[in-house]
Amino acid sequence: MSTAGQSGETRPEETPPGESPARGRRADAQRNRQTLLAAAAEVFVSSGVDAPIREIATRAGVGTGTIYRHFPTRADLVVAVYRHQVEACAEAGPALLAEADSPFAALRQWVDLFVDFLVTKHGLANALQSDGSGFDALHAYFLDRLVPVCAQLLAAAAEAGEIRPGTQAYELMRGIGNLCAGRDGDPRYDPRRLVDLLLQGLQRPPSS
Repeated sequence: MSTAGQSGETRPEETPPGESPARGRRADAQRNRQTLLAAAAEVFVSSGVDAPIREIATRAGVGTGTIYRHFPTRADLVVAVYRHQVEACAEAGPALLAEADSPFAALRQWVDLFVDFLVTKHGLANALQSDGSGFDALHAYFLDRLVPVCAQLLAAAAEAGEIRPGTQAYELMRGIGNLCAGRDGDPRYDPRRLVDLLLQGLQRPPSS
C-alpha cells in the first residue's frame, strides 16, 4: 500500500505560502482523486469496467491500496468515473465551441468524448447490480447535465448553416448510444465509424 508521501499527498512543510496546511491537504487529496478517476476512465474505455484494479493503479502511478482507500468497491469506482466523465463532457461543450474552427467541428469533438463516456455507461448497470434506483438517479443526472450541452452545440452548428435545423439533442444522443451499444463483446464492430456517418448525415449539402 502506498504511503502518504508516495501517493503525492502534500506534507505540512510543502504547503504553499498563504495556504493553511489543512486546506493544502484537502486540495491535494482532491487532485489525487481526479488523477485516479482520469486514469480509471482511460482504462475503462480501453479494457472495460471489469479491468483489474492493478491496471488502473499502474496507469495512475499509485498502489492498489490507494484506490481502495478512495473507492472501497468497484461499484463506487465506476459510479465516480461516470460522474467524472459527465462533468468533463458538460464542461467540454462550451470550451470546444470557443476553441474549435467551427461549431460543427466542436460538435464532432464533443461527440467523440461522448462516445468514450458511453463505454463506461454501458457497464454501469452491471456494476450497480440490483441497485435500480441508483442507476435511475445517475441516468437522470446524465440527461440533466448533457442534453443542454448537446443542444447548445447543435444550435450553434445550425445557426452557422453547417447542419440542417431541427435535430433534437436527446434524439441524437439516444441514436449515438444505440450505435455504441453494439460494441459490447464484438471487437469487429467499430461504432465510431457509424457515428461519423450519422454526423455526416446532419450536414447541409454544399451550395452549388
